[in-house]
Amino acid sequence: MTDSVPPPLPPEERATLPDGLRFAFGTLTVLPARITRWDRPAARTGMLCAPAAGLTVGLLAAATGTVLLFLGVGPLLAAVVTAAVPAALTRGLHLDGLADTADGLGSAKPAEAALRIMKQSDIGPFGVIAVVVGLLAQTAALFELFGESWLRGALAVTVAATAARLALTLASRSGVPAARPEGLGAAVAGVVPRGPALALAALVVLAAAAAALPLGPAGALRHAGAVLAALVVGELVLRRCVGRFGGVTGDVFGAVAETSATTALIVLTLGGPAAA
Repeated sequence: MTDSVPPPLPPEERATLPDGLRFAFGTLTVLPARITRWDRPAARTGMLCAPAAGLTVGLLAAATGTVLLFLGVGPLLAAVVTAAVPAALTRGLHLDGLADTADGLGSAKPAEAALRIMKQSDIGPFGVIAVVVGLLAQTAALFELFGESWLRGALAVTVAATAARLALTLASRSGVPAARPEGLGAAVAGVVPRGPALALAALVVLAAAAAALPLGPAGALRHAGAVLAALVVGELVLRRCVGRFGGVTGDVFGAVAETSATTALIVLTLGGPAAA
């Protein structure tokens, strides 16, 4: 008896890598990328390409902070500007999602009412607190890391941005429902098969460790652990939101990304300076 091989998907159910990259960069960054397809196959490939968008954002932020340091700017100002770069490259959408999700979770209202609160243009007290604490935590972590060396700071922001978008890939996996029938959440909810999502997660963890090898074995393990911790916290946020709202929305994706990035940066400050 031979194993049966599933037939290939018909062309209309597939999306090319360029389709996916345009989807990922067009939805997750402000970088020029004209989205040519807005359907489930393109969303599937696009969310698998999300870490590539995160890597690009992280590298641009790392380059900004590093250049400032070499120009003589202190680590605090370099950290402030570096933390602002990912926000600028996403039009602040992830921070806005974090704020809206915090307001929805803190409202103590039924799911439908909480979702209406999240759609409002204003930001409530829970949202303000979440954004302020998140940005302060990111800036403080980067200040500490840039203060130790430009390499530690540059690696940290790159790994954090990549891990944050990887968390979005996992949040788009099969079985995760959408809270609304429209919006980004509905477009990407459940589109990524679990197998490829987990394989991509393992690849990013290994890549983070390899990139940090110049910091020594302890540094490599720390960066791999930072990615894993970011994914765990992102998963906890995801599950809380799915349980509270009945599914995911674009705001929830923003909250997952921001909390994952912040977690990665905090973890990378633990244990003292890494060997350079």
